[in-house]
Amino acid sequence: MISRLSQIILSILGWKVVTEKNNSTQYILIGAPHTSNWDFPLTLLSIWALGIKFSWVAKHTLFVGPLDYIFRKMGGIPVDRNVRTGFLKSMVDAFAENDKLVLAIAPEGTRSKTDHWKTGFYTIAVKANVDICLGYIDYPSKTVGLGPLLRPSGDIQNDFEKLREFYQDKSGKFPEKQSTITLRDREAAILQREINKSRAASASQNSLPNQ
Repeated sequence: MISRLSQIILSILGWKVVTEKNNSTQYILIGAPHTSNWDFPLTLLSIWALGIKFSWVAKHTLFVGPLDYIFRKMGGIPVDRNVRTGFLKSMVDAFAENDKLVLAIAPEGTRSKTDHWKTGFYTIAVKANVDICLGYIDYPSKTVGLGPLLRPSGDIQNDFEKLREFYQDKSGKFPEKQSTITLRDREAAILQREINKSRAASASQNSLPNQ
């Protein structure tokens, strides 16, 4: 019912939904570019139209009054951007406990132009060992789509180059507000060290003889 209704609404609005074949039941769905308040409802309608059950995160200040109940029933997860570590761990744990989980995250974190993306989606994907689905919205063609899956390699710079290549021809409602697809040098360096340390520990554990 919801799927069909969403398809009808999108059709009336002149939007189309496209998707690449994806049989995975666990992945992080990122969406970009994010430049307008319209991105959120259009994305929700598109995912509903595809019949995908998913969870999504948004700033906690949106979860007030009746909207708190409504958003949570719709799969919303409130996030306090000032408390990052606890949220990341809870999302990694959620993937470990649920073999059918699609988590939608806007990596830009804001509609305003910034010189970087947030690291959360990539950190969760690496630690939870899940793919990243490249979702997008393209206003010139009035298309919302789910692109290919990207399995984080652990080489942050290389993975972000792939992200830049994929999104280079996607345009938001306000192109001048699109954020640069990169990470701040300090954040990238810290995350890369964490990944290398985790890999080294895993390799050391695997090299131990069976008891």
